[in-house]
Amino acid sequence: MSKSYLDTLPNEDGFFGKYGGAFIPPPLEKPFAELNKAYDELSQSNEFHAELNSIRKHYQGRPTPIYFAKNLTKYCGGGKIYLKREDLNHTGAHKLNHCMAEALVAKHLGKSKLLAETGAGQHGVALATAAAYFGLECEIHMGEIDIQKEHPNVIRMQILGAKVVPATHGLKTLKEAVDSAFNAYVADSENTLFAIGSVVGPHPYPKMVRDFQSVVGREAREQFLEMTGELPSHAVACVGGGSNAMGLFSGFIDDEVKLHGVEPLGVGTKLGQHAASLTYGEEGIMHGFNSIMLKDKDGEPAPVYSIGSGIDYPSVGPEHAYLRDIGRTIVGTCNDEDAVDAFYKLSQLEGIIPALESAHAVAYAMKLAKENPNDSILVNLSGRGDKDIDFVVEKFPIPTKD
Repeated sequence: MSKSYLDTLPNEDGFFGKYGGAFIPPPLEKPFAELNKAYDELSQSNEFHAELNSIRKHYQGRPTPIYFAKNLTKYCGGGKIYLKREDLNHTGAHKLNHCMAEALVAKHLGKSKLLAETGAGQHGVALATAAAYFGLECEIHMGEIDIQKEHPNVIRMQILGAKVVPATHGLKTLKEAVDSAFNAYVADSENTLFAIGSVVGPHPYPKMVRDFQSVVGREAREQFLEMTGELPSHAVACVGGGSNAMGLFSGFIDDEVKLHGVEPLGVGTKLGQHAASLTYGEEGIMHGFNSIMLKDKDGEPAPVYSIGSGIDYPSVGPEHAYLRDIGRTIVGTCNDEDAVDAFYKLSQLEGIIPALESAHAVAYAMKLAKENPNDSILVNLSGRGDKDIDFVVEKFPIPTKD
């Protein structure tokens, strides 16, 4: 019996084809080797998986349901749109799926502190939640601009006991938060686990986070078959670093389901107006891994922009780069205007307020439905939009319901 895709990639050095790996400074080689060894052991441990499954069932509220968006489907007048409701996961997004697992790994390693970056704040809230659950310290690095934009999530992190550290250099958004968190990790790797918030970073993070997020795809596949008797025609998710997308895609990667990764096109196609790495980027190394990234004229990470703070990152998970190259995924884009329209449409037609990041996938699915009237489309609704409502209504007045 041939092995499944998930059993064969990445290789033992963390590569998906030419992408991935671990390009790290000497001071971090020992802690990363320690983490890699621990994850290899824990991934084979029945006890570890039993504890994680118990947490997911009794604390997180898994499985999250699949919902047929009948009103949105009717509005689009085409294919059927279904939503994997990760917004109903505890803390309001998919991020807790890997944060609780990473905290378990930290406990196994005897670490006393969790450290991470965050963009929209969903990963930060989830990690602060995991830290509270396991009795660990928590420090979250967040771009100064995102701290202002995502104020509700900043308050949530602080209420949960986390220390929020502003990244004040550069563009003061997600890339700078990652820079700041890496620097803090180098200073105290002995006591700290760096809980990277997506399928990015040096090996083993792209594999580890994908594996922890694969619960989304496993549930979705089983639920969709039970609900409809068949698999969806399309699976759609937004892509910044790409954790929610790999979570969903992992459930269908060995099937004949079209996988669509939707990147943020922001306000235009010029450098600095978007964060569409796979669409406009080139190969490069950043934050310890080789992937596709947006570069400036000097070959450095380019400035990026998206209305969705969680997806304005100048690179992308190495597995997404690989899957694009081999033709397994279809890369699409969604601009700010369409994302805000989808934000309001889903809210007013279905009573579901999506995160702005997730709204990119919803907007893309709406167009896909109109173009494919006989198809079924499963969207990973990766987060809820409570964090975004103040920002959205200030910048984009609430429309009159159609």
